[in-house]
Amino acid sequence: MSEIRFDDRVAVVTGAGGGLGKTYALDFAKRGGKVVVNDLGGAADGSGGGSSMADQTVKEIEEAGGTAVANYDSVATPEGGEAIIQTALDNFGQVDIVVNNAGILRDKSFAKLSPEELEIVLDVHLKGAFYVSQPAFRAMKEKNYGRFVFTASAAGLLGNFGQTNYGAAKMGLVGLSNVLAVEGKKNNILSNVIAPIARTRLTEELMGELAKLIDPEQVTPLVTYLCSEACETTHSIYSVGGGKFSRMFIGVAEGWFAGQGSAPTAEDIQANWGAIDSDAGYVIPDSIGHEISSLLAAFKGEG
Repeated sequence: MSEIRFDDRVAVVTGAGGGLGKTYALDFAKRGGKVVVNDLGGAADGSGGGSSMADQTVKEIEEAGGTAVANYDSVATPEGGEAIIQTALDNFGQVDIVVNNAGILRDKSFAKLSPEELEIVLDVHLKGAFYVSQPAFRAMKEKNYGRFVFTASAAGLLGNFGQTNYGAAKMGLVGLSNVLAVEGKKNNILSNVIAPIARTRLTEELMGELAKLIDPEQVTPLVTYLCSEACETTHSIYSVGGGKFSRMFIGVAEGWFAGQGSAPTAEDIQANWGAIDSDAGYVIPDSIGHEISSLLAAFKGEG
């Protein structure tokens, strides 16, 4: 099995001044890639800013013989996203990989969450990923090659107390990635999602003793693979942490079919709830078309 390399590839990693993002940037560079290290340099809640975090990552890459440039723009504006990708184009002439990793926390129980605390988290996680990925996607289409990784969370996929804003943003990233996977496939642009469990400055206080067992470096191999030419998988979600790697997915079960042209009532739903709520016979649809085809099969008496 050949070594995974990124020679002649350019990677953009947001939030690469520390934590998970830094590990990705270091590994891409170690494997021959050129890296744009983006980090606003703010606090965990998104306040403040500075150049020292991105600069430190770049310094470590260069001292190890790699190539990198720093970028300090915020992902949370269209102008910031454009500037981040333009940094890659200006310095290296292309962009092949985007890892949307930048994030902040403004945890608050749902009843107490303010509109401002909702907006700022959506701006950084969800809108930020959009603002960075759109100009990158356009550049990738011109070269018929690209790799995206979006950073979701179990807080979005499964829910977590006190993280309405964060969970909503993270689940939104799943939808964003899925559409890029569909639209990018004909141009060899792949897009996948990770839901990492790792010790970072955002999670360290929340994890307790578990934090000692979940180094951010244990997430890096999956991201490296998903961003490589060796990867042919797209449109998927992966749980990763502590050395465990596994697929997460949205499935559609066999359910109950009332019959073509039927007009079922709420009482019919109640009577057949066992079948409707069962996960028996599930499939993992890879598109809306796949789901619709299962309905058409039911119409024909095949499902």
